Amino acid sequence: MSPITTITEIGKHEGRSVTLRGWLYNLRESGKLLFPQFRDGSGVIQGVVPKNAVTPETFEAVKTLTQESSVIVEGKVRADKRAPGGYELDVTNVRVVQRVPESDPYPITPKEHGTEFLMEHRHLWVRSQRQASILRVRAEIVKAVRDFFDQRGFTLTDPPILTPAACEGTSTLFPVDYFEEQAYLTQSGQLYIEATAMALGKVYSFGPTFRAEKSKTRRHLTEFWMVEPEIAYAELNDLMELAEHFISFVVKRCLEHRRADLQAMGRDISKLEKIDVPFPRIGYDEAVKMLQEGHAKGLLEAKFEWGGDFGSPDETYLSGQFDRPVMVHRYPAKVKAFYMEPDPQRPELALCVDVLAPEGYGEIIGGSQRTASYGLLLQRIHEHHLPEEAFKWYLDLRKYGSVPHSGFGMGIERAVAWICGLEHVRETIPFARMLHRLYP
Repeated sequence: MSPITTITEIGKHEGRSVTLRGWLYNLRESGKLLFPQFRDGSGVIQGVVPKNAVTPETFEAVKTLTQESSVIVEGKVRADKRAPGGYELDVTNVRVVQRVPESDPYPITPKEHGTEFLMEHRHLWVRSQRQASILRVRAEIVKAVRDFFDQRGFTLTDPPILTPAACEGTSTLFPVDYFEEQAYLTQSGQLYIEATAMALGKVYSFGPTFRAEKSKTRRHLTEFWMVEPEIAYAELNDLMELAEHFISFVVKRCLEHRRADLQAMGRDISKLEKIDVPFPRIGYDEAVKMLQEGHAKGLLEAKFEWGGDFGSPDETYLSGQFDRPVMVHRYPAKVKAFYMEPDPQRPELALCVDVLAPEGYGEIIGGSQRTASYGLLLQRIHEHHLPEEAFKWYLDLRKYGSVPHSGFGMGIERAVAWICGLEHVRETIPFARMLHRLYP
């Protein structure tokens, strides 16, 4: 048997015979020529099978292949500029590993399917070319995230998924029976990595988080993955600089390694090529003024009043005014989490930042400088009606060597949606968990 390769590596074998192991993606027939398309997880390639160049058994085996039948294919690699990927395979032999029966055909066909049908068949939908490209880009983003922090001296520390109390507020928690106690699925690893930052200086966590919001918007999942760096002795400006370099690094890595996948899904690459530091920075006051001007021009339905938090339409409008992510900082403290440090110049504001992705994708990063004072943190816990006993360990961090420190969180799925140009986050994760979506 000729050497085994993958479709993504097939260009290294031009002019030579190779073996591919994969599945039939599609099949066209033109007289005495067959044009099977094969996929192997790394990509898709078209094969060419002339009737007079193969055995009758091979020709018949290919001609009768059904969609998603698993096959081992041998053939000679030939360069062809017209072909996707630049190569075709002159097939010499096909061995069928498992033929999908015609009586029970593969349910996802080239015809249009509704979203509900595709989500019910998500375990099969991920095999389609577009979905596979999205998942490869997601994997690239995940690797870029780790590389960025690892190369800059951050230590990965893993917070617990089961927690005794809320981080962002009690209304979005999934309760879990934990023996004789009440526990919750984590909303964020932040509080715990504040502790490891006091031990190691620069840390990050990367894992699943859960929000029980009863939201059906295109930006929400109930289970998603979040990366959260935390840095001792860092203030808000340090955090904003880290965030812009981080996003720029991730986007450039995707352009470098996953350009073909992005192009295959129809992403406008030119918009991603504009993503570079520095990012524009605007205060909450300026953002509110922009929203009010947008309303006056008839571009926003509702008039935004100072003091509120931004909703999706507001974020969409603001981010649409820039060709790269915009950093909105210093929101009113009353609409932000209990652990944020107040601005010493204007105590009614929190030293926080939201990074809004362009093209209307809204918030992809939220972060802040954390409250360093024991007394102020205790006061905030009481103001938010949180159980003091559950936060005793968190308060300890302010008793024993407290320092200014800052961190942010980025949901991987929102970043994937933006970088891939997707309408909805449900395509950004292999198996989406949403309101009323727990299968498959």
